[in-house]
Amino acid sequence: MIVDTLTDAIIDVWPMLVIFLVVLITIRISYIQINHEKFVFYQEFLNLIFIIYILLLYQLLTSTELNTMSGLNIVPFTEIFRYKIGSKLFIYNVIGNILVFVPFGYFVSGYVKAKKVSHILLISFISSLTVELVQLKIGRSFDIDDVILNVTGSIIGFLLFIGLSAIKKHLPRFFQTDLFYNILCICLLIIAIIYFTNLIGLGWF
Repeated sequence: MIVDTLTDAIIDVWPMLVIFLVVLITIRISYIQINHEKFVFYQEFLNLIFIIYILLLYQLLTSTELNTMSGLNIVPFTEIFRYKIGSKLFIYNVIGNILVFVPFGYFVSGYVKAKKVSHILLISFISSLTVELVQLKIGRSFDIDDVILNVTGSIIGFLLFIGLSAIKKHLPRFFQTDLFYNILCICLLIIAIIYFTNLIGLGWF
């Protein structure tokens, strides 16, 4: 269900996504050339992934919702415990709200170089609270449980960032080089292009 929702979001925004990325990449490459900055492919690739993620996050949080009824819930854990564990509603509304903010916690932790969970806590809380307030104003619902779940996802993303950073320090030297990460990201880019073109009906595979 979560994968299907994400796929639908990509299909809905792909025209904007293509235009936005082409313009952004063109501007960024021009900036690097004009200012003679060092080009590190994997860093630029990850920055683009984060931008794509934010655009998809916007689409997911403003255009799709299993329960389309509007409302206001300011009592913590009311909605979380309303769903039967393992049910479709539980997976979509509880697990989904956690997972959707895991990349947020990971990418933001890397950007701000977070060392403590408190570094990501406030950022994720403000971001999720803003989403809920906007949803309330566009005819959807405000749910404090969504904020709790989103922040939980961000904390998991932070822990993932800390864990992978610690593992990276103990890897062989080659696996810590820009070359390795460039190769890895190029492979991911090829896979993403094949998947995306097939998804919108332009693929050859």
